[in-house]
Amino acid sequence: MKNKIRIERAVLNISQQELAERVGVSRQTINAIELEKYVPSALVVMKIAYTFGKSVNDVFELEDKDWQ
Repeated sequence: MKNKIRIERAVLNISQQELAERVGVSRQTINAIELEKYVPSALVVMKIAYTFGKSVNDVFELEDKDWQ
């Protein structure tokens, strides 16, 4: 699953740590999501999008491989 977390963090000028604290996960989790090494739960996806003031679809995008 692709994401625009790094871009959205830059817009808000916040670190991975600060986003992690706002969402309630570890910095390592945010890093893994950004690097597309971890697919977060629906709750975490929604919290991240809400933190950025965006819809889930504005921050996350399914790839063809996600359907297999």
